Amino acid sequence: MTHPILSLQATLVAALAADAALTALIGADAVFDAPPKGRRPPYVVVARHDLAPRDGDETPGHEHRVVLHAWAAEASRKAVLAIADSVVAALTGADLDDELAVTHRRHERTETATDTGSGFARAAIALRFFTEPA
Repeated sequence: MTHPILSLQATLVAALAADAALTALIGADAVFDAPPKGRRPPYVVVARHDLAPRDGDETPGHEHRVVLHAWAAEASRKAVLAIADSVVAALTGADLDDELAVTHRRHERTETATDTGSGFARAAIALRFFTEPA
């Protein structure tokens, strides 16, 4: 079996890439596992993915804490929050079961900032998932 981080992360990226509302905001091929070099926003990237064991009595399980960064092509909180809201809607509403069964999902918080180096707006979206083998 694939490592739980890699399995869930591939499922999350695929769900975001397939979401019509999100792709209308950022375009196709704009969701990444790692920050793209030389790519201008808008895009979404998995910035952090942490894992903790949360085994049940009979089933091994994991708690995933995922932080995604959404980048807007301008210094606009409104624009980056529209992207962030689409990310949250896609990942809290999509069927994410694949190699893993997602038994819980929750949007923890969204933080926004304007990057002083680039001038682009960024949102950090923190999500929590619980998984167990499918």
